[in-house]
Parts: sequence; structure tokens; C-alpha cells
Amino acid sequence: MINYLLRVEDKMTVSINKAINTQEVAVKEKHARTCILGTHHEKGAQTFWSVVNRLPLSSNAVLCWKFCHVFHKLLRDGHPNVLKDSVRYKNELNDMSRMWSHLSEGYGQLCSIYLKLLRTKMEFHTKNPRFPGNLQMSDRQLDEAGENDVNNFFQLTVEMFDYLECELNLFQTVFSSLDMSRSVSVTAAGQCRLAPLIQVILDCSHLYDYTVKLLFKLHSCLPADTLQGHRDRFLEQFRKLKDLFYRSSNLQYFKRLIQIPQLPENPPNFLRASALSEHISPVVVIPAEASSPDSEPITDLVETDTASQQSLFDNKFDDIFGSSFNDPFNFSGQNGMNKDDKDRLIEQLYQEISALKEELDNFKAESHRLGVQLRGRISELEAELAEQQHLKQQALDESDFLRTELEELKKQWEDTEKAQRSLTEIERKAQANEQRYTKLKEKYSELVQNHADLLRKNAEVTKQVTVARQAQGDVEREKKELEDSFQRVSEQAQRKTQEQAEVLETLKRELTASKQELQALQSTLQSSLQSEAERSTRTVGLEQERDTLVVAVTQRSQEVTALQAELQQLKDALDSEKESSSKSLETLQTRLGEKESREQALQQRLLDEQFALLQCTVQEAEQMVQDSLNRLDDPAHISCTSSADYLLCRTLAASDCIERLQGAHGKYLSNRSDVSSLLPCVALFAHLISDTILQGSATSHMVPMEPADLLSEMCKQCGSEALHYLGALKDEASLGGADCTAVRNCLSRISALGEELRPKGLDVEQEELGDLVDKEMAATSAAVETAVARIEDMLSKSRAGDTGVKLEVNERILGSCTDLMQAIQVLVLASKDLQREIVESGRGAASPKEFYARNSRWTEGLISASKAVGWGATVMVDAADLVVQGKGKFEELMVCSHEIAASTAQLVAASKVKADKDSSNLARLRQASRGVNQATAGVVASTKSGKSQIEEKDSMDFSSMTLTQIKRQEMDSQVRVLELENQLQKERQKLGELRKKHYKLAGVAEGWDEDAAE
Repeated sequence: MINYLLRVEDKMTVSINKAINTQEVAVKEKHARTCILGTHHEKGAQTFWSVVNRLPLSSNAVLCWKFCHVFHKLLRDGHPNVLKDSVRYKNELNDMSRMWSHLSEGYGQLCSIYLKLLRTKMEFHTKNPRFPGNLQMSDRQLDEAGENDVNNFFQLTVEMFDYLECELNLFQTVFSSLDMSRSVSVTAAGQCRLAPLIQVILDCSHLYDYTVKLLFKLHSCLPADTLQGHRDRFLEQFRKLKDLFYRSSNLQYFKRLIQIPQLPENPPNFLRASALSEHISPVVVIPAEASSPDSEPITDLVETDTASQQSLFDNKFDDIFGSSFNDPFNFSGQNGMNKDDKDRLIEQLYQEISALKEELDNFKAESHRLGVQLRGRISELEAELAEQQHLKQQALDESDFLRTELEELKKQWEDTEKAQRSLTEIERKAQANEQRYTKLKEKYSELVQNHADLLRKNAEVTKQVTVARQAQGDVEREKKELEDSFQRVSEQAQRKTQEQAEVLETLKRELTASKQELQALQSTLQSSLQSEAERSTRTVGLEQERDTLVVAVTQRSQEVTALQAELQQLKDALDSEKESSSKSLETLQTRLGEKESREQALQQRLLDEQFALLQCTVQEAEQMVQDSLNRLDDPAHISCTSSADYLLCRTLAASDCIERLQGAHGKYLSNRSDVSSLLPCVALFAHLISDTILQGSATSHMVPMEPADLLSEMCKQCGSEALHYLGALKDEASLGGADCTAVRNCLSRISALGEELRPKGLDVEQEELGDLVDKEMAATSAAVETAVARIEDMLSKSRAGDTGVKLEVNERILGSCTDLMQAIQVLVLASKDLQREIVESGRGAASPKEFYARNSRWTEGLISASKAVGWGATVMVDAADLVVQGKGKFEELMVCSHEIAASTAQLVAASKVKADKDSSNLARLRQASRGVNQATAGVVASTKSGKSQIEEKDSMDFSSMTLTQIKRQEMDSQVRVLELENQLQKERQKLGELRKKHYKLAGVAEGWDEDAAE
């Protein structure tokens, strides 16, 4: 595939170099056809321009002429992308056209006019992309091109007039460059100049047809007076085109290459709607066998029919003399026939042969005529078939485009439905999760309450255990006290026992010692026995008390054992209750953790889905802004225009949207689960930024170069900053730090530029318009009266100081100026009366100032026209004063008079635009306008007459000059003539640029760009 494309590119390069060369011969059709096929293979004209840029088009006029011819063919029959690839070279073609316009001989002017035609063709197809390069369209497609809008049809007709004007200009220039007294169409040089006219003829036939149909359509919608200029321009182009078609059809070169249609004798009558049915579209037929001057000749039908004619002649001969007559001129074998009979027979045969030859010639001529007619009819049918195929292809392409667009819309609708369903499902899940969360929260509250109850029970049990432990401690202390008491009692009893034993031992010793003293101590013994008995009794009591204490200790021990058993049971029950409570608490905590993790997962999923929606919206917004930036470089966008006021409106809306977007952004950062307020703000932000960028670019098309470049650059910077901000919103890492301050600053700078580019005529307050109209009309009247007084003063001074011819010239000029000023006075008064009538009839219950404010555009037109009339009167008086003094130029006076005529015409147009057509004041205004025109003509005539009288005094005397001096003077005069011609050409160019600038500034001051934007 790559090798094939390389071969096609190489073949196209060779054909371009062969077609565009310095030889003064016509471009061969096969080379041009190869170039056309090459553009369809590569779907563009990159190869063509890469080869052409290496050619010295600015140094060789023939080379440039042949380039224009080939480029015209590519624009007509090449791929549609040829126009897009060639728009970038439009300025270079314009510079080359200006360069060749300085060469007045040879191909210089031809190349300049042809390049201008190609630039006009490119601009026409750029503004009207529905028109194909070959201009072949049906009536339905022509209606669609105008979008059924009378304003579009009006503008389209003007553009077609300009287009056709360039075609006719090239036509006439080529014919004027040829010497029509010789057969130039058969020479190589003549064919080189005539060959491009075939493309011109094809374009002119379609443009003439479409212009007629559009004019009939416009006359059905608009008044006839409004279209008077269109009709005049059409009649002029109709006469030129008819003459050129007639002259072309008589050239031998065109007769075998193209069948040129003839226009009707009279132009169509657009004032009669039924005349459209009488209109016949001119059809240019290119015979298939003669599509190229270098193509192989095709055998004539006469030659192909020779055999049939010869057979017909033989059959007739056999009918006369018989089929067995082998040699009709061998009379030696005929017996009984004398010489006279032979001569008569020979003469008769000669006559029959002559008759048969004439019949054969007639038959050949008729066959040739029928063949030509059939070939012409075949070509017409082929052209119609090609047109039908083209229309069919266009219909198929349009159907595919609409089908594709319908599928895209269906996909977008399905995606929207899916997103809506997904959003609904997410909301449903969120509600379910919220309900589940509420239930879990209730369950958790219940578990917390149960856990609190268990903790309270545990505290009570712990308290009881503490009380039991305290009781056990008390019992143990009592037990210890009892044991200590028992120990003390035991020790005391033992000590008493020991004491008793010691006493007994003492008694025994005393008994042993007292046996001797028994009698003496009888009473002492009796008391001792009683004491012992008491001691024994006390000992028995102590033993009983000890037994009782032992029993009490045993009972206390049993009670302590029972309390310990009960305490152990309570401990076991408390441990089991703690264990079951901890298990249930762990289970509930596990379930609660699972619920919380699931809820967190659902919450995170919801946040992710919300952020995904934000990313999709931001991505669509980026595509919208990027599409607006891409459209800035689209050639079709060059024809779009807008106004500074509309741009300011869009900029203000975008700034307000940024404020809302910042608020929604902060709200989303505080609550990531709610993105509903941010999504519409992002979409509206992208829409308004895109609209601001496009309107800013469209506004730059209507302003001077420097502010236009600055405005375009600011629009691009605003788009890039918006894309940067949207990219920050799309990234989760930079979402929190996204800042649109840079976008707001760009919008502020665009607003400042828009304020500077606003029309200056709109700075006047609407309430001041009525007063301003009266002031300007009064100022105009005062200026005219002052001018009349100055002219009378100048006339009196001239009569006092001048004599002879100068006095006569000054009286004539000042008298015509006085007449002009008087006519202007009458016109201003009539305009005031008509203006007063318009205000009274149109204001209704409103005041005049309100009427002026309501019709501000018409009011500003009156103000501008009044200013122009007053200024023109003042300038003309100054110029007349200088002329009378001998310091001025007659030309300045003539220019001032023409300027006053134009200004008064503007005042008349502004005054009568809202007037009733049957108004008597309107009739007076028209009569006054005609008087101003006549007075202007009188000023110009008197100025020219005075100038000629003054110049006649300076007679030229060459009687005293020698031959060398005369030759020297002649050369100096030629040099002066060339210098003056060059200066004249430059001044004309300067005048044209000044008029363009004046027209543009006047349009800005009166708000024409606003109308274009609306």
C-alpha cells in the first residue's frame, strides 16, 4: 500500500512539473487529469503545494498562468479537501497578484486578474461550504444553502455577483490581450491563453443560472425598489456574458472542445413572477471525444459511413443496368448500337452519376449533422447522468451522515439512560444502606444497653462478693479472737493448775510439816479444803466454758465453710456470666465491625461513583472547550462575525458561572458524597467558556489586526486555562487545590478588550438622542448659512480686487457654490419637515425623545448624515476661498462638491427610510435632493470651465528650442508622465484603502457588527 501511494505521489509530481512549465502552450488534459486523480488518492493537495512551492511563480508569468489554470481545475474537480489545504496560501496568492499587477504587458495583468479570481473563488466556497467546487447543485440544494432566509439569499446573491464579476473580468482581459484580426485560436500561444476560459465558461453558466433563480426568489419576498441595484448589476453582467459567449462560440479552438450555450435575446423580467417558468438553464456540453486538445482524433461519422454509401451506389447502379452487367463502359460488345446512342448513354450516365454524387454529398452532410446532434445529445445525457449520480452520491453521503448522527444521538441517549439508571440504583442502594445503618444503630444501642445492664449486675455481684469477703474477714477475726481468748484461758488455767500444783506441793510439804501441827491447824485445814472445793468448782466451770467456746468455734467454722461454698458458687456463676457476656459482646462487636466495614465500603463506593460522574462530566466539558479551540483554526469559522457587546454579555455570564462553580466546588469538598450541585456548574462553565471563545474569535474578525490578534490570543489563553482547571478537577490528587483564578483573569482581560472595541456611536445616552438630533440639524443649518455669508463676502472681495478672466472665473465658481448652498438649505428644511412628520406619525402617545430613543439606530443615522453635510459645506467654502485667492486647487473644490452630494444623499436616505411613500414632504425632499445634484453638477462644470480658461493663458512656445532641447524635453515629459502614472496608481490604491477603512469605521460606529452578530 505504501509503495502504491509513493508511486501515485511520484506520478503526480511528474505530471505537475509537466503541466506547469515555461512553454507557452496549453496545459495537456492528461497531465491535469493525473493531478486531479492524485488529489482524490491522497485526499488533499499536500503534494501539489509541496511541488508548486518550489516553482519560481513570481519570476515567470507563463509559469504562473499555467499554475492558475491547473489550480482552477483542482478547485473544480479535485478532492473537497483541496480547498481546505489551499486556504493557508491565500495571502501568498494575494501578494503575487499585487506583484503581477505592476506588469502591464504580456501575461502580467492576466496572472494578476486570474489570481484574484482564484482568491475570490476560495473565499466564496469557504463562506458557502454547501456549494461544491464545480458549482453543480439542484434547486433543493440551492434553497438549503440559503436556509430559507431572505437575508441569506440577499447576501448570497451579492457574493455571486462579485464572483461572476471576477470571471467576466478575466474573460474580457484575455480577449483584449489577443489580436482577434488573426486566427489566434489555432496558434500555441493563443491556445495557452484561451484554455483556462473553458473553466470560466463552466463557472459562468452555473453562476448565471443561480443568480436568475435567486433574484426571482428575492423579488417574491422583497419590494422591487429594494432590489433595483441587484437588477442593474444583473443587466450589466447579462450583456457582458452574452457578448462573451457569442464571441467564444465563433472561435475555432472552442468549437471542438466545448459546446457553449447562447443566452436569450432579452434578460428575464424579474417583476413578473411567471417569467421564471420561461427561464432555461444554460448547459455547457463538453464532447467526450474532444475533451482535450491533445487527445487522439476520432474518426468522423462520414468516414465510417463510406462503405455503406458505396454499397448504396452499387445497388442503384445494379438496378439501372442489371446485376449481370459486369463492365458498363465496355460498349464494344453491344451490337446494333451506333455512336450517338453511346454518347447519349454516356451523357445520361454522367448526369446520373452527378445526381448520385449530389445525393451522396447531401446524405453525408445530413449524416454528419445527425451525428453531431447525437453526440451533443449524448453529451447532454451524460452530463445529466453525471449530475444525477453526483446528486445521488450527495444524497447518500447526507443520508450516511444523518444516520451516523442519529446513531450517535441514540448512543448518547442510551448512555444518558444508563447513567440515569445507575444514578437511580445508587440512590436506591444508598437509601437501603441508610435503612440498614439505622437498624444496625438501633441494634448497637440495644447491645450497649444490655452491656450496661450486665456491667451493673457485675458491679452488684462484685459488691456482694466484697461484702461476703468482709463478713468472712470478720468471722476469721472473731475466730482468731476466740482462739486468742481460748489460748489465754488455757494458759491461765494451766498457770492456775501449776499454781495449784505448787500450792499442793506446798500444802503437802506443809501437811507433812503440819501433821505435826494437825491439831493446831485443824481449822486452817478445814478452810483450805473449802478453798480447794471452790477452786475445783471454778475449774469445772472453766472447762464447761471451754467446751461451750469449742462448740461455738465449731459452729462458726461450719458457717464460714457454708459462706465459702456459697461464695464459690457465686464466683462460678459470675465467671460463667462474665464468660457468656464477653462471648456475646465479642460476637456483637465482630458483627458491628463487619457492618461498619461494609458500610464504609458502600460509602467509599458511593464516593467513587460520585467522583466517576464528576470525571465524566469534566471530560465532556474538556471536549467542549477543546472543540471550541479547534474551531478557531477551522477555515469555515473565518466567515463568522460577532459584536463586542455580545462578547461582553457572554463574558459576564461566564464570570457569574465561575462564582457559582467555586461555591459548588467548596460544597463538594466539604461533603464528597453530594456532587449534584457541582455537575451542572461544570457543564454550564464549559458551555459559557466555549461560547466566549467562539464569540471572541468571531469578534476579532471585525476589528483591526492588532486588537484582533490580541483578542484571539486571549481567547486561546482562556481556553488553555479552562482546560488546566478542568484537568485539576478530574484528578483526585489536585481536586482540593483546583483554582479558576487564571480563567477569571483571562475573562477580565477579554472584557477589557471588548469594552475598548465597543462601537463609539453607542456612548451617547438614549435620553440625549432627541436633543442631539435637533442640535445637529440646527448646527447644519447654521453651517450652511455661514457658508452662504462667506461666499457672498468672497464674491464682493473678488469683484473689488480682480479683473478680466480671473474675475469671470471667480464669479462663475462662487455663483455655483451659492446655488449649491441654497439648494442644501432647501434640502435641510425639507428633511426637518419630513423628520417632524415621521416623529408625529410614529411616536403615538410617547414623547419625541422616547421615539428617538426607541429608534436609536435611525436617529444615529440622521445625526451622522447631518454632521457630514455641515462639515462638507464648511470644507467646500474653505476650498473656494483658496481657489479665489489663487492658493488652492480646482480639484479640491470638485471633490468637496462630490462629498457634499454624497452627504446629502445619506441625509435623504436616512430621512425617508421611515417615511410614508405618499407623503408630500417626502416628495419635496426628493425634489430638493435633485436640486442639490443639479447644483453639484453646476459647481463641477463651472470649476472645470474656470480651470480650462486659466490654463489656456499658459500657452506653450517651443519655437526657440533646438532639436536636442526638444528631444530632452520630450524625455523629461515621458519620465514625468511615468512618475505621475505611478503616483496616480498609488493614490488610487490609497483612496481604496481609505474608503474601506471609512466604511468599516462607519459600520462600527453605527453598530453594523451587532447586526451581523444577531
